[in-house]
Amino acid sequence: MATKPKTRQESRERRHRRVRKKISGTAEFPRLCVFRSLHHIYAQLVDDTTHRTLMTVSSLSAEVRGRLGSEKPKGKISVSRIVGQILAAKAKEQGLARARFDRGGYLYHGRVRAVAEGAREAGLTI
Repeated sequence: MATKPKTRQESRERRHRRVRKKISGTAEFPRLCVFRSLHHIYAQLVDDTTHRTLMTVSSLSAEVRGRLGSEKPKGKISVSRIVGQILAAKAKEQGLARARFDRGGYLYHGRVRAVAEGAREAGLTI
């Protein structure tokens, strides 16, 4: 029998492995995976059949920083929504209209939810 995870990170990794057993991305229907750190959020579209990352956007990207402008962002959730919107816009440019959402073992709440909602607002079907 497996031992109980000792840290929050180990618990998240176990949840992520459990989700990844069921979710897989293809070239036409990629996996939108999310990673959040304490200060930033990262989202990428992945084709698991060829093991390639199709595109990536993060809160550190030039597109996101340009859209935020010189003013200080109102919060991490609003930045996460912008990350989702920019990722969806880039996906539509490449002809991708649908994706599977991989929350990365995180709860579908807060910044992770904002990425998904931002992508949906920009026209990506999840």
